[in-house]
Order: sequence, then C-alpha cells, then structure tokens
Amino acid sequence: MDADVDTRSAGAGDEPSRWLEIEEASPFTGKKTAAAASVRRWSMVNATLVVVIMTTPPLLVLLGGGLGAPAVWIKSTVASIGSQSQPKKDVLLGGLLVPGFDEQACASRYQAPYYHKSMARRPSPYLVKRLREQEALQRRCGPGTEPYARASERLRSGETDATGDVDGCSYLVLISYRGLGNRMLAMASAFLYALLTGRVLLVDPGLGNTLADLFCEPFPGATWALPADFTELGEGAPESYGNVAVNRSGSVAGLRFVYLHLDHAASPASRLVYCDDHRQFLHRVQWAVIRTDQYFPPEMYMAPGLSFNPAYQEELGRLFPRKDSVFHLLSRYLLHPTNGIWGMVTRYYNSYLRNADERLGIPIRVFDGSRKPFQSVLDQILACASQEHLLPAVASTGGAAPPALPAAGARSVAVLVTGLSSWYQESIREVYWTSATAGGEVVSVHQPSHEEYQIWFYSKHDMKALAEIYLLSLTDRIVISGWSTFGYVGHGLAGHAPWVMFRPMNYSEPAPSPACTRAMSMEPCSHGPPSFECTRKEIDKVVDTGVLLPHVRPCEDMSWGLKLTDPAVENKV
Repeated sequence: MDADVDTRSAGAGDEPSRWLEIEEASPFTGKKTAAAASVRRWSMVNATLVVVIMTTPPLLVLLGGGLGAPAVWIKSTVASIGSQSQPKKDVLLGGLLVPGFDEQACASRYQAPYYHKSMARRPSPYLVKRLREQEALQRRCGPGTEPYARASERLRSGETDATGDVDGCSYLVLISYRGLGNRMLAMASAFLYALLTGRVLLVDPGLGNTLADLFCEPFPGATWALPADFTELGEGAPESYGNVAVNRSGSVAGLRFVYLHLDHAASPASRLVYCDDHRQFLHRVQWAVIRTDQYFPPEMYMAPGLSFNPAYQEELGRLFPRKDSVFHLLSRYLLHPTNGIWGMVTRYYNSYLRNADERLGIPIRVFDGSRKPFQSVLDQILACASQEHLLPAVASTGGAAPPALPAAGARSVAVLVTGLSSWYQESIREVYWTSATAGGEVVSVHQPSHEEYQIWFYSKHDMKALAEIYLLSLTDRIVISGWSTFGYVGHGLAGHAPWVMFRPMNYSEPAPSPACTRAMSMEPCSHGPPSFECTRKEIDKVVDTGVLLPHVRPCEDMSWGLKLTDPAVENKV
C-alpha cells in the first residue's frame, strides 16, 4: 500500500514549500546600443514569435483569455504552420475523448497529447461506444436532473423499495481515502465498476473539497461530484455488504443502500461482492456506496474456475482486448488535472525536462515513520540504475582527470526524482557533479518539491503531488519503489512497464539484491485481491494463485498482490 506512514492533518505544521514560480532565463543577454536595437527589433520579434508558435502550440490556448482577436490569429497560425514542425497530434486519443469541452477551462484535456508520447494502447471501438453511453447516462441521471432528485429524496426519506428505480437510474458513490495515488487508483476502479454495472459514478469531493482543485470534470454536460454528504460508514455498518450477504442471505429488504467496503484489508465477507452469484443482488439496489483505497479491476477479470464474476469477463474482453491496458486507458480518459496543476506541469517540464534526449523518472517511497533518509535506499536506486543501464556510468578516474570540452552532440539525460526527502536527489546529483560520465553524457537531476511529510486531503500538497505524478508520466523510463501507488499511477498514465525496486523489510539492512526487476506490464498491482473460492463459499480458505489465468499474475513487488498482463507482449518487455 502507498498509505501514509507519517501524516499530518491539513494545516498542521509549516506550510509546504512552494515550487510554483519558475523563472525563465531571458533569451537575450548582453548590452546593445539603442540604434542597433532599433534596427533589429522588428526582425527579432518576428523570429521569436515564429519560434514560440512553432515550438509551443499546446500552450497557446492558455493565452486566449483576454486577448481577443490576436489569440484567434495565433491559433490559426498554429494550425497553418504548426503541422510543418511536427506531426499532427490525435488530441482525442483515438476516440477515447470527445470534442466540445471548453479548452480554456481544462487545458490539459487536449494539450496532454503534445507532451505525452503516443498512446501505448489504443482504445477498442467497443470501449469508445461504451464510454459514450456512460456519458449519456451521467447526463440523464446525474446531479441536477429530475431522476437524481427523485432518487435522492428516496434515499433521504428512508424509502427501501429496492426495485423503485423507475427512471432506470442507479448510482455508485465512491468514498476514497489515504494518499493521492490510492485515490486515483480507486477512481479508475470505481469508474470501471460503474461502466460494467450501468451506474452513475459520483465521487465524494473529499475533506476540504479537494476534488475540484485536482481534476477537471470528465463527463461532458454532467458532474461526477457528489452533491450531498453521506454518513461516515465502517465495515461493521448494517448496510455493509458483508453483513447483508452473510446475515440476511442476500435480502435487500429494509436497506436504503448497500455499502461496499473494499479496503485492502477488507474482511472475506465483504469481498463476497466479487463473486458472481452476488452480482444480481447488487443490481437490485439503487444506491451502492463503495469505500476503497486500492485498485481492484483485476478481481473482476479472474479465471472462470474461481468464479470471480465470470459474467464480466466477456464484457471486459471486448472493452480491453489488450489485457494490460485497463488503467492506462481509463486514467487517460478520466483523470485530467486542472489548469493550476497543468500549469505547474508544463512550466517545470519546459524549463528542465523538454530538451533532454532522455528522461528518467524515479519516484521514491520509503515506508518508515522516522522520515530520515536511508543509505540502503540510495544504494538500491544506484544499483538498479547500473544493473539495468538506466543511468550513464561514471568514469573510473572520478573527478581527478582533467575535464574535457563538451563533445558536440553529447547525449543529455534528465532525471526527475520525486519524494518527501531531498536527500536522495541531492545524493544522485552529487554523483554526476563530482565525477564525469564514462561516455561523455550530460546528466541533470531535478526534484520539484520535498514536503518531508505527507498530508492527506490538503489542497496545496495534493496539487503538487498530482503535478509530480503527471511529470513522471512524461518521462521515457521509470523506476518505482515497491508497493508505491504513487509510482503505479505515474507509469500507468505514461503507458510504461516500469522497473520495480523490491521493498526491503528493514531499511537499516543492506539493499536487496537484485535491486530491481522489469515489470511484466504497465498495470498497477492490486494489493488486496480476494483469496477464497466463491463456488464453495469457503471465505476462510486461501486459494493458490498459481491456478489463475495467464493474464492474471502475482505482482513483482508483492507476492500476494495480483496484476493484469498481456501474454502477447509480456515476453517482449
């Protein structure tokens, strides 16, 4: 789990350090006489404008507010000459997205393709069709509509007729918690569950209403934000699915809603929701409230012999013919950062990462409450980078040899480090400061923030965390810490199969050997999959995961976790 080991409530302690303001160096240096400046001013302005238009088309939409006609001219200029400098981008991602959103209200939705590489997996025509149907459902039944008003009134009044969804509208309310990585995985999982079951997805805005600060609305003409507060629930609540399934034999009589507790440590009874014979029971309940801190689509994609919702397997196969594409496609459809965050991403990327020949992301997660840096973690990072040739080797002479002039065309490598501590980034940077690279490469090491401690549902903290996740998704290769959901989301958005560093059980001991391994797919690991056989109702009997289908495998960093793979590409990773 990427749950917080050492956290503070919002507003506790010092305000997190800022990295929003990034100064750009002036393109012109040195002194010029007034006469010379006058002669050359117009040509320089024209040349600069052409360079800006040719190299930064995705940012121009941000200039539209308040500029009127010049902004329109700039956009038309981009359309006419931008295609000469780079191939035209598929901003709709093969139909994954739809046109028509206000570009200025959420610039990342259509600008992200100019920063990301091409989609690692293209959406299937069936997924595109189902997304359009889900969007129509959200518009027809979501907040602000008459069906929603009637359903909400039924919920408030305590009316318990489970078959009363006369409007054909049912709802899935997501209550997510823990760190941002966990919450993003939960959002993608809940959306898939809503898609499979024909429910409107409503997301709890979180403490301090942080949802609106982080993500744009994903559905055209509809909202996914839960308008009303729901009572805080626990696994022992009467509406908890485990209690309903075990104690009431599947009856929904007397229930306003059903609460699904799918925490990574949920009880076996609560996990009966994964079983196929309980699926029809859930379909009879208009309101389902799900509380989860994990990624759970793999559980619905299991072998028929284990009977984990085989009814969904055919549908999932049509939605995702490439079985390792679930989170990559769902996250690129659903999770678009707001303008404030997207501005942080693009400013940092353009300042420090854009011009590098290669970009390596290293999100560092240390599960230790002391917040002190560990030499073993640094050793593991450097060992993994050396073992997998992810970073240039340093010259054996260290810094003693006379420095050479920079070679023409020397390869540049930008390293993006994220984490709560700055010590690891400073230590990696020092390696390449005090020693030359053996091949003459130029290495720069960057870290946007180092908050020292993690804060749940603190807007400024979460905004910087989300910006860093998206920056990681713009790198070419990623090395992640084992068990880190922050890293899972970064490589899932990017569409990379990462290198995974094995989590040490004791950070005071030497680093694990080998230090890391290449992941079998880009899919995140599910930390709390069911471990029982539904057909026999033996919820206390652990199942051997070796019986699973070839595309469901134990995770590299967690032996009891499960992840989706695609056998067709697994051996090519």
